[in-house]
Amino acid sequence: MAVRTQFPVEHQCGHSVVHDLSDRPADRRAGFARWLTGKDCTDCWKAARDADTGSKEAWLAAKRAEEQQAAAEWAEKFDMPPLEGPERVLDWGERSRHQLMTAAHTALVVEGAWDEPDWAELEEKARVVTRAGWWIDQRDAEGSDLLELLDAATEQDRGTENPFR
Repeated sequence: MAVRTQFPVEHQCGHSVVHDLSDRPADRRAGFARWLTGKDCTDCWKAARDADTGSKEAWLAAKRAEEQQAAAEWAEKFDMPPLEGPERVLDWGERSRHQLMTAAHTALVVEGAWDEPDWAELEEKARVVTRAGWWIDQRDAEGSDLLELLDAATEQDRGTENPFR
């Protein structure tokens, strides 16, 4: 018998919506449906967002500015080097690096079995990769895969100087 994909959800705004969660792994559907009960339905969320910011573009700009601030503070706190690349992608690269490093810390240290020395080693590898484009390319990666990705990026036997610096 297949795990159901349709979940009726009573949102906090009072609306009932049947959500198709077939795009999520079977073992995460019920938990996501429970999480949705604490959120407004899509229509109410959009209406609130538009009322607060006036438009989707303004909301997105405010969200990006908030993420950028968090990424900059994180980079300074953990002594991460500035990223290199075209000016138009530097902010995106910083946000991508911050999000992936945060996801990795959660997966490997908070929920995993890593200790601080293990994490410090991963941080050192991350400091070597300073090309914004590399972090952007990895933005959809799982946090638990970061060590393997960094190992691949920092291999010294490529025959050329490290292209990720």
